[in-house]
Amino acid sequence: MSQLEKPQRPPLIDFHGVCFSRYFTDNWNNVQNFKARPDDILIATYPKSGTTWVSFIIDLLYFDQTCPERHLTVPLIQRVPFLDIAVPSQPSGKDLADQVRTAPRLIKSHLPVQFVPKSFWENNCKIVYVARNAKDCAVSYYHFARMDYAQPEPGDWATYLNSFKNGKVVYGSWYDHVNNWGKRKQTYPKIHYMFYENLIEDSSREILRLCDFLGLSPSTEEIDKIKAAAMFDNMKQDKMISFFTTKTMDQRLSPFFRKGKVGDWKNHFTVAQNEEFDEDYKQKMKDSSLAFRTEV
Repeated sequence: MSQLEKPQRPPLIDFHGVCFSRYFTDNWNNVQNFKARPDDILIATYPKSGTTWVSFIIDLLYFDQTCPERHLTVPLIQRVPFLDIAVPSQPSGKDLADQVRTAPRLIKSHLPVQFVPKSFWENNCKIVYVARNAKDCAVSYYHFARMDYAQPEPGDWATYLNSFKNGKVVYGSWYDHVNNWGKRKQTYPKIHYMFYENLIEDSSREILRLCDFLGLSPSTEEIDKIKAAAMFDNMKQDKMISFFTTKTMDQRLSPFFRKGKVGDWKNHFTVAQNEEFDEDYKQKMKDSSLAFRTEV
């Protein structure tokens, strides 16, 4: 991507009380009116929480046996459309979702729970929510914002960390996002709440739990095959899922698949930043029942 080809970064906007950029609000009414089907599966996350990883796993669980060439020939963005996004000169995520012919449709979204299209709730759809600890999430989102020109200018690490703590990033507050989805699970039983750190620690265990929720019963061999395909280094090499051709991303600045680890925050946070973050975290999570791990 040359200097001339780089799209202009959008400003951060306050939209119904949550920070967004226009690439996630320009198609708002169409997204809100999206017609979910009862067998649709929504994969919901705060950005940089393992969305692609879990999307890839679920796609393989459903379709690897019946359509083994699918993951070799169809980009993941078409297999699991990103409902929220609308970038000029590209099909919107909503349009891609409407075009999916396989069942169940797998659809991903970063929307805070209050903005999920009502048809998902009305149709009693299954929802898989994936959460990642705030420190690693902040680091990963910072590097992503550096290379993705659909994101507002991130500034340096210290600036970005402050923005992240205050919810002044696209999709708003991490704290609101993970906690509000957690609260929704208490009243809507068809949410499977996963933790990125658990998936890193024991992917076989977490895939089996996911299968229990989805009502799937793959063989041990199938689980092992999916686990191997979904290893970080294998996914990084897979041109169908690494967004190499996405026009808004300059992966020379930072690769889409960067590290995929728990604890990389230690390479970014200064002692002072860590102490300040912990104090702020304690206040914002004091009423939360969610327990996150920053190392495994």
